Amino acid sequence: MRLIPLLTAIVVTASLYMLVIERDALMAFARGENPQESIEISDDAAEISSEAIAEVAENRIGVVALRSESRAIDSAVILRGQTQAARQVAVRAETSATVISEPLRKGAQVKMGDLLCRLDTGTRQAAMLEAQARLSEARSRVPEAEARLDEARARLKEAQINNNASQKLSEGGYVSDTRLAATQASERAAIAGIAAAETGLQTTSAGIESAVAAVAAAQKEIDRLTITAPFDGLLESDSAELGSLMQPGSLCATVIQLDTIKVVGFVPETEVNRIQVGAMAGAELAAGQRVQGQVTFLSRSADPTTRTFEVQITVDNADLSIRDGQTADIAISAPGERAHKLPQSSLTLNNEGQLGVRVVNDAQIVAFYPVKLVRDEADGVWVSGLPEQADVIVVGQDFVVAGVPVKPTYREAAQ
Repeated sequence: MRLIPLLTAIVVTASLYMLVIERDALMAFARGENPQESIEISDDAAEISSEAIAEVAENRIGVVALRSESRAIDSAVILRGQTQAARQVAVRAETSATVISEPLRKGAQVKMGDLLCRLDTGTRQAAMLEAQARLSEARSRVPEAEARLDEARARLKEAQINNNASQKLSEGGYVSDTRLAATQASERAAIAGIAAAETGLQTTSAGIESAVAAVAAAQKEIDRLTITAPFDGLLESDSAELGSLMQPGSLCATVIQLDTIKVVGFVPETEVNRIQVGAMAGAELAAGQRVQGQVTFLSRSADPTTRTFEVQITVDNADLSIRDGQTADIAISAPGERAHKLPQSSLTLNNEGQLGVRVVNDAQIVAFYPVKLVRDEADGVWVSGLPEQADVIVVGQDFVVAGVPVKPTYREAAQ
């Protein structure tokens, strides 16, 4: 009784050996051929002799092929990014004072120049009046300084006349040397008096300029008490509360501009050369909203961590429906390329794991072409890497390998 299972195991083992190891010889024997003349065909075979092709020509495998021609398509660069306000500014105080205006609440629309925070004047107005008084005083000294200069010039002229007369009389022996020396000293003193008068006039002018600067500084300090919106936008935060003590750098309010918004993404270095400033682009937000705009900025410097380049797309947002920080799928138009549109089921892998398709050449022999996916659509995929015209096997491609003769049946792309 134990002999039967043993014989059964031997028969099963022999059958599996013939079906797996000696499959080609067994198939040749079934067709009435000499097993030693069977031909092995695989994706790794680079060539098949003409004799082998002739031998198997009568046993071609039937496949269905699609006659495909390449077409020019737009090849968009697909990114993931987020929306960003066109401008966002944290408006801060430049001086110390107490807020005396009622606060504006977040979400309020403001125009450029609208009041955000008004600060207490304190003693700044008195400082302004003091600076103006000093300016008036400095200006009142100008006539006096000019009069002193005129007086010094008149004294110089008198001294020069006396000195000239003394020199002439001294030549005739009518004036002593002491008298001549005295007139010369008077002339030099008059020259020094002019220099002193000119210095006094310059000092008066400098005093006027200093007083003007003091008035301007006092006016600027008063202007800093009124904090206004730098541009049209929305308040992203409440303005400073009434009675709050503001220091230089204290936040008054945050203003953002959303009527024009940016969609920001990062392009890998392998795709950056396909994008040009001014190219049309579209984006689909996480909520399903679709927008269109233009590329307005493309970074020239890569991020040192991710090795990607920042790209910005400007989008109109007049109705303020797009918010700052929303996730977006971005598609940027790029120069087109030629590609074939094929059924997704026609894609296959060769023994090296390359993605591609099997085609029928003019001799009705199977050939394998690696392809690159260009675009994925609901009714098919666009691939590049094929000739301008190709008969792509769409049914039976997984039952043949490169170099196998086939008997194709053709169908059109619409079928």
